[in-house]
Amino acid sequence: MAFSKLVKPESAELLHLTVLRTEKLSAHWIRVTLGGGEVEKFRPMGFDQWFRLFLPIGGDAGLDRVPAKANRMFGYLKFLRIPDGERPVMRNYSVRAYRSAEGERGAEIDVDFVLHGSAADGTAGPASRWAETCAPGEHVLIIDEGLTFNPERGTDRVLLVGDETALPAISSIAASIPSTATGTAIIEVPSEEDALAFPHPEGLTVEWIVRPHDEQPGALALRRLAELELPAAPFHAYAAGEQSLASGVRKHLVGERGVDKNAVSFCGYWKIGAASPASKAARDVAAEPLR
Repeated sequence: MAFSKLVKPESAELLHLTVLRTEKLSAHWIRVTLGGGEVEKFRPMGFDQWFRLFLPIGGDAGLDRVPAKANRMFGYLKFLRIPDGERPVMRNYSVRAYRSAEGERGAEIDVDFVLHGSAADGTAGPASRWAETCAPGEHVLIIDEGLTFNPERGTDRVLLVGDETALPAISSIAASIPSTATGTAIIEVPSEEDALAFPHPEGLTVEWIVRPHDEQPGALALRRLAELELPAAPFHAYAAGEQSLASGVRKHLVGERGVDKNAVSFCGYWKIGAASPASKAARDVAAEPLR
């Protein structure tokens, strides 16, 4: 049975949010908690829910000029007409965790950033630099994009594969599937410190792979997958991270292991050598937003 590749959100309107706090999780991870503003309009979906995030690199004036449908062709073209230096940086991120309002505390959204380089020495990219240096009270914009992990493909038996950039999504998926779910998660990270433990069903085995500096991202995870005994069919496979890892997992499972292509969800978040995320959404946003 064929299922939709994506699960669309209830609303894709532009939401204004505020930075509430930040927390350094490890050498390469920082968590930014967003809330305030229009957070009550956000509809949590769990799993690997993702969104467009607009960062005020050029100040709030740039945010005020972001068109309502910046994730659609004509809106994106308008977005590109915002002058350099004022135009916000747009990136795709996953909801690491959502907490509904309770008492006097409003709803909150945790977003985990992988840190590349250093803001202090000028080697960080714009999103990493912002995450390291943002302060409570700063404004951002988001547009909800829904899920790549379609739960209709199955949640009882899963195979989850990703690099460090997929860790927030995999962690959220593990928190969203039934407590009785079984399967395996293979996660490749650049250091032991970056293997951030997360709650998961007892029947989900989590395998961490620490990647040496001279190893191409994703290569070790693919190698481990080739050795892995797959869950009993039917199961839902999910792969995300570096583009060749995500597509390589699908190619291996469908082409070499005979897995039904309709049972595989995958998404390339970034590409080796590219300055910005290489997901289909980032490349094709001027045509149709798809991830």
